[in-house]
Amino acid sequence: MVMPSEQPRLALQLDRATPDDGLEIERGLLEQAAEGGPVSAVWEPLPSIVVPASYRRFERFEMLRDRFADQGWPVSVRRSGGGLVPQAEGMVNVSFAWRTTSGMGPAMETVYLALCRLLQQVIAPFDLPATLEAVEGSFCDGRYNLAVGGRKVAGTAQYWRRISATEHVVLAHACLLVETDLALLTRRANEFEAQLGSDREYRLEAIANLVPANGPRPTDDIGQPLNTGTLLYLMAEAMRASEVLC
Repeated sequence: MVMPSEQPRLALQLDRATPDDGLEIERGLLEQAAEGGPVSAVWEPLPSIVVPASYRRFERFEMLRDRFADQGWPVSVRRSGGGLVPQAEGMVNVSFAWRTTSGMGPAMETVYLALCRLLQQVIAPFDLPATLEAVEGSFCDGRYNLAVGGRKVAGTAQYWRRISATEHVVLAHACLLVETDLALLTRRANEFEAQLGSDREYRLEAIANLVPANGPRPTDDIGQPLNTGTLLYLMAEAMRASEVLC
């Protein structure tokens, strides 16, 4: 269940962040949460490929890291599991870290559901009813995607670290597609997987931006238009007002 907590501290809110910045942000959140109360960060990434540690098993991985970095798409390895996630401008990353005495097994679903509810609440005023569902062919597909119209608009992940006999520090993360270049992301992700020698292939039709490429830009009930900057601000405010998730 959601537990009361002190108000989270917003650690960083960056207009743009490199993948190294993103990993450093999350490393800092884990350290700060282990030492004190809950902390959060919201940022917009620069082009990169983010993968779980399991990708290191491929023989060509380190060579591809160098190749893609030379092309302006550095590859970073995150702590959480899942699959490959391409990132670029027009996306919003959200991370939240806190201490808990909850057990990891029973609480993981609770964390995912609470994080997804938070995301749903932020985008609902823009008439964007998002549902939890797997979307075949999307990046890092899972049960705790958010989808609008059957297309993935956000992915979620979490990481647990034991810090004592009775406590963990938890990092919950979400990545939202707002007004990014979906075709470019899909192409770069498929190029990386193909050159790596994996059997994964992603479909452009499986993902969508919260801001449609054609048609009117979503607005809330006071006429505020949805864009990357607006969502950065709204997510920062939502995280600041949130309670810990387990």
